[in-house]
Amino acid sequence: MLTIWGRTNSINVQKVLCCCDEIGLPYTQIDAGMAFGINKTDDYLAMNPNGLVPTMSDDGFILWESHAMMRYLCRSYDSDHLITPKDEKTFAKADQWTDWAHTAGWVPMRGLFWGMVRTPPEQRNQAEINASIEGCAKVFALVDQQLSHHAYIAGDAFTFGDIPLALLAHRWFTIGIERPDLPHFQHWYEGIIARPGFARHGGGALS
Repeated sequence: MLTIWGRTNSINVQKVLCCCDEIGLPYTQIDAGMAFGINKTDDYLAMNPNGLVPTMSDDGFILWESHAMMRYLCRSYDSDHLITPKDEKTFAKADQWTDWAHTAGWVPMRGLFWGMVRTPPEQRNQAEINASIEGCAKVFALVDQQLSHHAYIAGDAFTFGDIPLALLAHRWFTIGIERPDLPHFQHWYEGIIARPGFARHGGGALS
């Protein structure tokens, strides 16, 4: 029995849910965090002392940190290698881009997302938003360059490494801003948004 705690509008929760759907892995999802609460209760903190989402229980095995969850699920359950590369070097590339999406991609996107989606218009700091847009444009230019040589971020097949980047891309292409032309990045994103798992968990309205 796989249980995942976390609100479905969280980018980190979406990573895990998309991963499960791509593998075809059944799970129970429990809303937690922000308006749903739960994540600051004693029971939750006993599982995840950070009080953040997501948290996962796989028949009693507790794990937190979304990227660790993705790697665990891929290695434990993706026996058909639907999104888990068989080759260790390709796996390492997918893993590299997974972490890069958080360390390089989420940093400017966080400012843009919070500034434009979760801040009322009258309270927005436009200078900070503009700086976030510029930062996003720089990091996504690197993704565009990578995708000019490969169909997907780690090579010629969709892998778990595409999921975190696609969730960033959805925010980039959905938020109402002017964007530079990144044709390879956009073409890749348009292909991923059509995937059922991503459309279900990562392609909806932002909140």
